[in-house]
Amino acid sequence: MMAELFLPWPDKRLSPNARVHWASLACAKKAAKRTAYYTTMEAGIGKIDADILSVKYSFFPPDRRRRDADNMLAACKAYADGIAQAIGIDDSKWKIAIAARGAVERAGMIKVELEWDE
Repeated sequence: MMAELFLPWPDKRLSPNARVHWASLACAKKAAKRTAYYTTMEAGIGKIDADILSVKYSFFPPDRRRRDADNMLAACKAYADGIAQAIGIDDSKWKIAIAARGAVERAGMIKVELEWDE
């Protein structure tokens, strides 16, 4: 089976290169995790009964600035935690792929494709 999620561009405080106060970072992580959890639930994706989940991230940045793929993926860690909580599969059991960078989107967006065998 397959499912798609569309998440907002991650808060700049979630970047591994950001130097922010720990409380501010914790607040941003909590908000991102909550957003991913409720987006997953609203998409109608409940608990998934699978051993391995294939996850593909597609990044649609808000501007043309250069960004490292590994930093963009790291900024999505809280999103992964929220999705994992919603579907019941820990992100340690995910096979992760990063798609080619997408077109510039106003405000930015992350597309997450989930694929699993039942």
